[in-house]
Amino acid sequence: MPIDFLQPADIVAPQLLGCIFTHDGVSIRLTEVEAYLGAEDAAAHTHRGKTARNAAMFGPGGHMYIYISYGIHRAGNIACAPEGVGQGVLLRAGEVVAGEDIAYRRRGDVPFTRLAQGPGNLGQALNFQLSDNHAPINGTDFQLMEPSERPEWVSGPRVGITKNADAPLRFWIPGDPTVSVRRGRPKTRK
Repeated sequence: MPIDFLQPADIVAPQLLGCIFTHDGVSIRLTEVEAYLGAEDAAAHTHRGKTARNAAMFGPGGHMYIYISYGIHRAGNIACAPEGVGQGVLLRAGEVVAGEDIAYRRRGDVPFTRLAQGPGNLGQALNFQLSDNHAPINGTDFQLMEPSERPEWVSGPRVGITKNADAPLRFWIPGDPTVSVRRGRPKTRK
């Protein structure tokens, strides 16, 4: 069954694991994501409401929210939940499965497992641009292909945040070498 991006981000997030996400000549198998739950989640960019910067997170679901992190990295979320809610899933890490040479040109001389490890590196490997903001994930610029079989996954605290930091809203494929910093005591889910 296809992913329904009108569902809450914490429901969509684990469904994205194992999906192949393609943009600008590079395809990545998603191995790590984080859910951000809008107004109820103090760590979400949308916690305080809609702004020009975060408008893409308010929908429609299934569209990209691209932003600059730490003044240099372009990171990407997929908007989720009904329009106006402001939820999304941060794409944290993945394995490059096509366009490896392009990803290396963008990322430089890094180990293969680090080509798309961390949201900024993933954004660089996929060449996210602010002009990609609001783009549909299954349009001309982005494609999302779901796996034939969903991988096993675990959840735990998100990485690099201070607000609502203990919420188990980070989801990853256990043991995958492309997953970024590991934290928390994960719960196994299928």
